[in-house]
Amino acid sequence: MRPEILFPLFAPVTALPGVGPRFGKLLEKLAGPHVVDLLWHLPDGIIDRRFRPKIMEAPEGAIATITVEVDAHLRPGNPRQPYRVRCRDETGFLHLVFFHVKGDYLAKLLPVGSTRVVSGKVEHFNNQVQITHPDHIVDPGESDRLKPIEPVYGLTAGLPLRTLQKAVAAALSRVPALPEWLDPGFLNRRGWLAWGEALAKCHAPESEEDLLPLAAPRQRLAYDEMLANQLAIALVRAHTKRLPGRPLAAHGRLRQKVLDALPFSLTPSQRQALAEIAGDMAAPSRMLRLLQGDVGSGKTVVALLAMLDAVEAGAQAALMAPTEILARQHFATLTKLAAPSGVKIALLTGREKGRARDALLAALASGEIGIAVGTHALFQEDVIFHDLALAVIDEQHRFGVEQRIALSGKGRGVDILVMTATPIPRTLMLTSFGDLDSSRLTEKPAGRRPVTTRTLPLSRLDEVIDGVKRALSQGAKIYWICPLVEESEAVDLAAADERHAQLKALFGERVGLVHGRMKGAEKDRVMEGFAAGAIDLLVATTVVEVGVDVPDATVMVIEHAERFGLAQLHQLRGRIGRGDKPSACLLLYAPPLGETAKARLAILRETEDGFRIAEEDLRLRGAGEVLGTRQSGLPELRLADLAAHADLLAIARDDARLVLSRDPDLSSPRGQALRTLLYLFQRDLAVPYIRSG
Repeated sequence: MRPEILFPLFAPVTALPGVGPRFGKLLEKLAGPHVVDLLWHLPDGIIDRRFRPKIMEAPEGAIATITVEVDAHLRPGNPRQPYRVRCRDETGFLHLVFFHVKGDYLAKLLPVGSTRVVSGKVEHFNNQVQITHPDHIVDPGESDRLKPIEPVYGLTAGLPLRTLQKAVAAALSRVPALPEWLDPGFLNRRGWLAWGEALAKCHAPESEEDLLPLAAPRQRLAYDEMLANQLAIALVRAHTKRLPGRPLAAHGRLRQKVLDALPFSLTPSQRQALAEIAGDMAAPSRMLRLLQGDVGSGKTVVALLAMLDAVEAGAQAALMAPTEILARQHFATLTKLAAPSGVKIALLTGREKGRARDALLAALASGEIGIAVGTHALFQEDVIFHDLALAVIDEQHRFGVEQRIALSGKGRGVDILVMTATPIPRTLMLTSFGDLDSSRLTEKPAGRRPVTTRTLPLSRLDEVIDGVKRALSQGAKIYWICPLVEESEAVDLAAADERHAQLKALFGERVGLVHGRMKGAEKDRVMEGFAAGAIDLLVATTVVEVGVDVPDATVMVIEHAERFGLAQLHQLRGRIGRGDKPSACLLLYAPPLGETAKARLAILRETEDGFRIAEEDLRLRGAGEVLGTRQSGLPELRLADLAAHADLLAIARDDARLVLSRDPDLSSPRGQALRTLLYLFQRDLAVPYIRSG
């Protein structure tokens, strides 16, 4: 149960004064549904109101705070015209300009002859000094209400800065005094404030330096968040390691049959990964290992050989993929590769129904099926394994810790191997996959050709279409990826539909379309048409990003490449260059490009090394975007910046491990405070794994 002291912070944002349903929706979209989410939405700029010039000394574009006398109200004859209030001081006139004025509130706010302090952005227009819609208008006696420096926050459409500032101030007023969860010696060495003080300081910056990640109050909050994260990971890991495992002894007989039949030999890193996995499986504790390998580095072969060891040891193995397309593809690949071993492999997705499904479930329960491949359908309640000993999860970043735990309940002491084709930077490994050991595949299999990558402005689209025409005439298969549109699948789809219609008009029935809203069977039909049939040009949204294998595809066009993240562009590009023919990737962009977008496209031209690309992606964008945490169920870091706070992450990891080694049930005063920390950062999934007694 969440501690009562935190209840005020986990009230809905609409509990704050002045926040009704309309602003509540906008605040929820911007920061999150709870009051605490506003506390984590830190300012990204400041407005300095300390500049107090005379009217004629106020430069164009400056934020100025000026004391004036109200001289006259110049009401417009036409309601579409602006309402102007002429003010003066001893140096000249200042016009305050207002649009859409209703009623007489300006006459009351600015009575002629009164003195007022006004603050806002100065404009010079038609030889006049003016401020349009001043930010503040106060009586001189109340000018201490004017904050000399105001925090500026990221906004969303329809949400005024003033409303957000008031909501954040109201959220801060609810912050309770919480017990200190940091080690006192560490706190003193760092010179950090208490949590509540650091939070207040972050929301009241006094200079641009206070906004930087390395400002002491921001470091304190970042460390708290990372400590909560590392503590949760350490608790889950300790829980999993305590669960009884089972040693799986195999002599590699089945594995060798497959290796003898392969048309290539394993790369050194594949052999190394296999040795690490076999060592884990033979040990009495449970395996929890992440197999990272760039697109096309041969993870599937490694996973198959590990699954054959499990079968040889008298048990079963399962491979779970995030989508039906991917599950079907794995099934086809594994069936072909495993044929020499004679092990029976079956496919189970949501599409298997009726008698066929019943027969399949019976064969799984009897142990007749050695390896099951499927989607989440593998872990429904009615799916019973005879003896599941190894579960392989593909594209790990789409499954959270909860699924890993649910999965291990399908058998006795199940070993878990998770695979990802998204190379994960080391710092992100610690924050998101700290409960896993890790193996990396670093080489590409022999025979893979490099992909030539070029960048072109969208204005040269006609030339690109001519190039596509030439490539099609030479028998190429081509991907055409449509732009990622901000947060909107419907708009993504419209863009893809439009491009599909244009290309179909030029190239006829050879053009197919695939997108996320299509039903599974329809999507598979189009993909099969592209892989082995009449479709040669596939227009797609980013649905093809993961795992789809069409060796004949040699050209990829990505529209609006500047809207994609580096890791995502690298994933997409990995769909081509899978055969022995030279391949080309064209990145089309809309100028002018920002510095980050320029750097991103330049790195893609320079390298195909996914690990270098992932590190650069982290540096350029921050962790939240690298794996698309919003979609992936990964814990999202709101306060920590992994590029700036990497040193703190290592300290938080050691701190969490040390705490649990000394106080596994978190019962000491610091342990109790750390429990509150877990709830504060919503890492309470880990609380049930605190060891009691």
